[in-house]
Amino acid sequence: MNHPSLVTLERDSAPRVLFSGDRLVEVDLPAGTRVIYPKPPMVGLRDPDAAIRYAINHPLGSDPLYAKLKPGMRVAIAIDDISVPLPPMKRPDVRERILTIVLEMLADHGVSDIEIIVATGIHRRMKASEIRWVVGDKIFDAYWPDRLYNHDAEDKDNMVEIGTTPHGEVLELNRRAAESDLLIYVNLNFVPMNGGMKSVAVGLCSYKSLRPHHNPATIRKSDSYMDPGGSQLARDIERMGKLAHKHLNIFTIEATVNNQMFDKSLDFLMKNEDELSGREKALLKGLVMTTARLPQPARQAIFDRFPAPYALTSVFAGATAEVHPRIVEKNFEQYCVPIEGQADVLVTGIPFISPYNVHAFLNPLLVQVLAQGYLFNMYRGAPLVKKGGTLIITHPCTDKFDHEQHAPYIDFVHRLLPESRDSNVLREKYEEKFAKDPALIQMFRSGHAYHPAHPFFMWYWGENGRQHIGRVIVVGADNEYIPKLLGYETSPNMEDALYKAKNGQNKTLDITCLHVPPIVMGDVTLPAGSNGSAS
Repeated sequence: MNHPSLVTLERDSAPRVLFSGDRLVEVDLPAGTRVIYPKPPMVGLRDPDAAIRYAINHPLGSDPLYAKLKPGMRVAIAIDDISVPLPPMKRPDVRERILTIVLEMLADHGVSDIEIIVATGIHRRMKASEIRWVVGDKIFDAYWPDRLYNHDAEDKDNMVEIGTTPHGEVLELNRRAAESDLLIYVNLNFVPMNGGMKSVAVGLCSYKSLRPHHNPATIRKSDSYMDPGGSQLARDIERMGKLAHKHLNIFTIEATVNNQMFDKSLDFLMKNEDELSGREKALLKGLVMTTARLPQPARQAIFDRFPAPYALTSVFAGATAEVHPRIVEKNFEQYCVPIEGQADVLVTGIPFISPYNVHAFLNPLLVQVLAQGYLFNMYRGAPLVKKGGTLIITHPCTDKFDHEQHAPYIDFVHRLLPESRDSNVLREKYEEKFAKDPALIQMFRSGHAYHPAHPFFMWYWGENGRQHIGRVIVVGADNEYIPKLLGYETSPNMEDALYKAKNGQNKTLDITCLHVPPIVMGDVTLPAGSNGSAS
């Protein structure tokens, strides 16, 4: 299957350059290895503001926003938190553009009782500077902090029970959002698992309402959760989302951006190494050498220096059930590369950033989230690697944590994982005890720590990867302890890792390399008669 973003390596192909945290490393992969590169960034909309206005005035399955407005009504506007996009985008953020237009329309129709809620779910509270970056100076100065604030999932007085699904799942939501005459949800849909019914049902809920679907059993059945059609997680959340939509008056605005993660000065990182110009090859070589020598904070600063120049590629508004499928298709259009057949071995670099470590170090638990969770799930149709196959990752697996953001993670990794890696044991024995810990709850509510249940959910994210993948081998780990704790093997280099993947046998392996970031997904089809298992 030929595609410009799918490259088969030859004997004289250049080494591939993969992320290993905030380092870049060269790896030699055998001839015949298939490398999946991100598709070129889609062209952004010529006039983003005009596109936003058109979407709001020509909604799908709903009256236009202006027709829903009446003087004196109470309006809540919810926006996504800092977990999307990755990394944070160059100003103005898409959400600032949408908010500016929406707030102008509300003012024109005599609506002044407005509160803007950052839909954090049980993620960490965004800092004032981070919120300012997303919403812009004008909106921040006018609304912060009384009418622009973070959702607090542990503020019992400001949560309200909406109802119970036929499956017995209780939905608790932010009181202001639930009791407003109109809830406008502004979603920047960065990957297919975001947005839709998930926005309100997850972003504005409590821990009690997350627990029914953020669990090992659901994740095991979510194959892949980057493809909502194959995801049990998406189906379970949709059930709760429909309950929210039954009781609330919701107007959804969803947008997509392209995959232009890197500034022009670094956009060679997206390209096939064999097609780089002489200048780009020199820059890439220099970056590999520089990241090998610099201390960690300086390495990360290289990639944090320039916000991502993402461009708006689509925006739709109206009824969530009609808006979201259009948005998901736009995601697939940007990310999906057709792949025929599965590999015995999947190779990928683990980058420096995930949805859960913006402005913080990527700790070992989040390495697991990216490896067996998100990157393993970057497919639709069938997994990129065969059942029982091998995943090889490049990452140092440094035993380091951000003590402000990831305080609950430290005990989880160093106290609980040595006892058990079994997700069901961890859930039954420890999850609720952690979730109700007063000290950890206080850090969540008054500081910028993730909720104490969050590390459990992060471990569960890797559950379907753990069930599918036979072994994980880490290349470049700076210690043996963390990989062993995560259930991983280690190798000093790629050659040794591939030798281990052969189990000492003289055989040829089918190898696929997922060249990320930016985001790329494999659209996998299986040959007739394939059983999807590693040989």
